Amino acid sequence: MALTPQEVQLFRHNGFVKLPTRLDDDLVAALKATALNDIREEVEPVARNRDGNVTRISDLWGRGGVFRETIVCDEILNPLESILGPNIEFVRNRHNHVYLRDRDSTASLELHRDVRHWSRTIVTVLAYLEDTNLENGCTHVVPGSHILPDFVNLNDGELVHQIALGQVVPVPMTAGGLLAIDSMMIHSAGTNKTDGTRMSMTLGYHTLDELSLENPKRILVRGERIYKGNDTNL
Repeated sequence: MALTPQEVQLFRHNGFVKLPTRLDDDLVAALKATALNDIREEVEPVARNRDGNVTRISDLWGRGGVFRETIVCDEILNPLESILGPNIEFVRNRHNHVYLRDRDSTASLELHRDVRHWSRTIVTVLAYLEDTNLENGCTHVVPGSHILPDFVNLNDGELVHQIALGQVVPVPMTAGGLLAIDSMMIHSAGTNKTDGTRMSMTLGYHTLDELSLENPKRILVRGERIYKGNDTNL
């Protein structure tokens, strides 16, 4: 379930890659049922739309159960190891949520980046719990935009925004599909034009390097801590 060298190169060059693995149907059904229950019961932390309806549940790691099982599953971590190496952290304070999009959803429709600087980027994994397509708002990406360092804030220049807007492409995915993106890549959610929903999990991962200290906002999910800072003998 590792990525091939060609798939790693595609990720590095384009800023995204569809993982060759997928979540099985039973796991997708369990995730969807649990998420819908937490939405219905308004289990905090949650976010609401303009009408006050819960559309996002956050802190999936803290919710445990099937969410945590998915965060650490081989279907995600095995291919990620090809990109991040053997020591991987899950990021609790970025993403870490399930979003239920309907016709009234407005969040993340504008082109954006998830991080501000290339030295702090993470790998975002989108796990789709329902089929996503052009009609119900599939993810849109601007391939290669993660290597354009001046795109820190699209609002800095209308011309830059128009260039990105002209190059955006949709990425339809089936339920259970996994999409990995460099969080510096410019992307957006699509508008749901249907009467149905589009549900997905958004998860963030980072490599654990030799200067990484323990951080309660980051959870070691594979490998080991290898701190080798030169302050260890001070």
